[in-house]
Amino acid sequence: MILIYVDQITERLIYTLGFIFKDREIPYSLTNDFVKFEQSEKAKFNYSDRIFENCININPCSLIFDENIGVYEIDKGLFFEEECLSFNGKVDPLASIFYVLSRMEEYTSVDSDSHSRFEGKNSVLFRFKWNEKASCDIWCEDIINYLLKHRLLSNKGVKPSLSLLPTFDIDNAYAYKYKGFSRTVLATLKDLLFGRKKRLIERQRVQTGILKDPFDTFDKITSLKDRNIDFKLFWLLGDFAKYDRNISVKNSKQQQLIKKMSEVADIGIHPSYKSNSYEYYLHNEIERLEAIINKRVHFSRQHFLVLKFPYTYKTLIEQEITDDYSMGYADICGFRAGTSRPFKWFDLTKNETTKLNIHPFAFMDGTLNEYLKLTPKEAIKKIQLLFDEVKKYGGQFSFIWHNETIGNYGIWKDWSEVFDFSIDLNIK
Repeated sequence: MILIYVDQITERLIYTLGFIFKDREIPYSLTNDFVKFEQSEKAKFNYSDRIFENCININPCSLIFDENIGVYEIDKGLFFEEECLSFNGKVDPLASIFYVLSRMEEYTSVDSDSHSRFEGKNSVLFRFKWNEKASCDIWCEDIINYLLKHRLLSNKGVKPSLSLLPTFDIDNAYAYKYKGFSRTVLATLKDLLFGRKKRLIERQRVQTGILKDPFDTFDKITSLKDRNIDFKLFWLLGDFAKYDRNISVKNSKQQQLIKKMSEVADIGIHPSYKSNSYEYYLHNEIERLEAIINKRVHFSRQHFLVLKFPYTYKTLIEQEITDDYSMGYADICGFRAGTSRPFKWFDLTKNETTKLNIHPFAFMDGTLNEYLKLTPKEAIKKIQLLFDEVKKYGGQFSFIWHNETIGNYGIWKDWSEVFDFSIDLNIK
């Protein structure tokens, strides 16, 4: 048991120490009683400005003890063996973990893309080229190694386990089928107007049953179950709009497909684009999915990865969502929260740990192909590097594919081998 002294015990501190020690089953206790601390014969660690004789310490910045969402001058510096963040000139690995894990920078950022998303390229981890590193896990180990060197710990504790979690967003179940009369006519007219002869022929062959719909890769997805690979699906059930283009939830074929897939995998809600502005839509879409699969829906992933702090997560909690899988970026790969481990969301507006479980993902198919413009071979190398990082520190190696991206269709020609590679990664 290690005894940690602080001048003030805060929820931010408890949250951070839980991530460092509790998850590794390393016992510790906290005190702000300096007399008790001085008299204790336990292994002792001082995280304060107070000076104790014969006791190692980290001189903290104010971030973990502040009550407000502050703006700090951020740089980097060496703590023990690893670089971490410095705040107003103070190098502090505990504050670094809390800052990144809580996503504090996103509360104060005014930079966003056309979808009002905080971009990875604007993050502090990207600034220091740490976005593809499990930074919070690295800083945890650095703190533990520091304590081991000074013989305050006898071991590193239990390493977080490693698991693989493929996930799929179903934005558009079919390319041509079941679109309804109006959408089909309009799409056909557009193809005629722009001279897209190939699409005209393809649509006709699919609708007459000669050709399989190119987005219909559900047999391939289902086959993962035969290999004992667990996976999750996130289904878009919003009404048709500019960025919500799935077939109608009223379509019996759509409902049959959802019911069929629910027999082999958990299905979560993929909140519509417009639900970011109106909570009513999210509530309605959750009810739609629950009515189809005949069970409660407790997990979700944001469509277009639109994640706004703290609004999005507060809304999910209000709608009784317990697990969210949106923690990642569209424009870059890596670890948005500095870890691949699931963790509880800390609400900075209330300074409290919530019940919402956050599940980070390491990459999305569209990031590799459409944002980073990687070739399939380059994408495989990128995935291997990300996986090696998770394997080193433990966690859930989760990633996003879509049903339309794994069938070698259109701009995704030759990408099925990338998908297969990601599924075949060896977690042993």
